[in-house]
This record gives sequence, C-alpha cells and structure tokens, in this order.
Amino acid sequence: MTHEVSDCDDWSGWRSAMRDALYGRGGVGGFYRRPEGPAGHFRTSVHASRLFAEAVARLLCRVDEALGRPEGLDFVDMAAGRGELVTGVLAALPADVADRTRAYAVELADRPEGLAPRIEWLAEPPPGITGLLFANEWLDNVPVEVAEVDSAGVPRLVLVRADGTERLGEPVSGAAAAWLARWWPLPEEQGLRAEIGLPRDTAWASAVASVARGLAVAVDYAHTADARPPFGTLTGFREGRETAPVPDGTCDITAHVALDACARAGARATAHTTAYDPPVPRLLTQRAALHALGLDGARPPLSLASADPAAYVRALAGAGEAAELTAPGGLGDFGWLLQPVGIADPLR
Repeated sequence: MTHEVSDCDDWSGWRSAMRDALYGRGGVGGFYRRPEGPAGHFRTSVHASRLFAEAVARLLCRVDEALGRPEGLDFVDMAAGRGELVTGVLAALPADVADRTRAYAVELADRPEGLAPRIEWLAEPPPGITGLLFANEWLDNVPVEVAEVDSAGVPRLVLVRADGTERLGEPVSGAAAAWLARWWPLPEEQGLRAEIGLPRDTAWASAVASVARGLAVAVDYAHTADARPPFGTLTGFREGRETAPVPDGTCDITAHVALDACARAGARATAHTTAYDPPVPRLLTQRAALHALGLDGARPPLSLASADPAAYVRALAGAGEAAELTAPGGLGDFGWLLQPVGIADPLR
C-alpha cells in the first residue's frame, strides 16, 4: 500500500524505475545483464522442457507451409535470454527447413559465449521478417506505470524509490488515462490498482510491424478485460522465489499482460496487409496452443513397459514434461496471442 510523504528527488514512476532496474542506465547494469541470466532466477517454459522448443519448431514448419516454403525462412526469438529457445528450435527442425532458416535472437544483454555462429544477435527485430516472430515472456518485462485509486476515487500514478517504498503522485492523465478508461477502468475505491499497458501495446505493435509475412506470437502471464486483477500483478522474482518488487537491480520485476489490448494494437499495425482482410489476432491458452501442436501430456500405454522398457521410461518422462507445460493453474494457463500477417492462422 502506498503512503503520503514529503516530496523528494529520488522518487520516480514505476516505468522508469523498472526500466533502470531491469536494463540499467546507458547500457550499464540492470538485472537482465547479470551473468547468470534470467534462468538463474525463474523458470520459463523454455527451461522446463525441450518439448516447448520442439512445439515452436512445429509451429515454424506450419508457418513455412503457409508461406509456400520460401527460400529464406526467418525465426526471431524475442527476449532471447541466453539463446535457449532459438537453439532448441534449430535443433528440432527438419533438415530441409533448418537449412533455409535464418535465426535471430533479440536481446539487450551481451551475446553469450558458445552460441551458434549462425544465430544473429540483435537489440531489436530485423525489418521485413518472413516467418515466425516468437516472444516468450517478453511483454511482462516491458516497463509500465502503475496507477492506484486515492481516497477521493481518483487514479494516481504510483511513485517508488529504489528500496521499494511507494507513494502516490499526480493523477493519471492524457493517453495513459485514455488507456485505463478503455482497457482497465478502475472503480472509485481507494487502494485499487492497475498497470497501464500502453507501452506494451506500442512495443507489440512495433514487433508485429516488423513482420512482412508470417506470424507473430506473444506468450505471457496474461489477463483480459473480463477478469482484471483488482490490485494489479506487479511482483518480483529472485533465485526462483517470488519476492517484493524492489527496483534496485537485484530481482526480476514483472507484471501480467493485458493481451487483449496488445491484440488490438497488433491488428492496427497489420491493417495494411491485403491477403487476409482484416488480419485477425487470436487469444488462447498455452494448453490449447500446445495441444494443437501435438503436445498433450498423455501417458504412454502400459504395454510399452514390457515391450520396450527404456522407451517406456523416456515416453513417461516426456509425458510428465508435457503435463507441466500444459498444467491448469500453471504454465498451461499462460496466454498465447497469435497475430497472422498475410497468411491464415496456422493453428486453425
């Protein structure tokens, strides 16, 4: 809960505090530039199982077919961490597709040692993508402002110090107020909070605009207008544990994504395409998406245990990993936003 204190010059809005804490200032410091990388502090679907990369590889193959198997096929891994997903996808592709694939890892941190030379390391997606842009847990780390309703029922910006202490600032105004009114209207009840997702809409629209033909996918903690959390979702992660969101660069700071707002922004960014008019974004759960890509978590038949015990053990382990990726109340509840550009939805 925020509190009123006297003005001080070390207060800032959550957007700038989060940006500095995660990405540093002037390219120096920041949580995501630490040598251990994100995997040292939290576990994503990419880290949970190689099956996730294999499913993304199958999705890339579907995009390839929808594009007519072009001479050059792009795979862009947004927020690539240390290149785990793009490496896994390349390894899982059929040889004929892998030979045509141009691989890009988009990340602000320095290129990790040992990454395959064929993977191009960039700070932003390349223009004119023909293929698949895949953003796994990127948007939740795009910095946003936080709003809280004061005692008079007015949404105000939440200001924060580096130690995590908060206070209320000016009333939300301008484009941020318009975004709240459209996507996350706050009742006049003191203490209710929201994260203002406008910068994420802008970031997603820019990423989608880099796709000339193909598919853009965002995978993240998400919510939609029919179920916004009343007190927001801002939180931190350190060494595998959830913690208070303190913007001092020692922990991840994240907030769930209003993916429905991002979908609308992405649709506007692709309004110029003519092959499929209009391009229609789609929201679904990770569980539904991975099921559509052939990952269901079904246990192998017991008959395999006697016919081929080693194969049964491998299949059982795979089933457990698939079950984790699709589990209700866990990774399976992640939101997937599919944004086709000039092709039909390859998961239909």
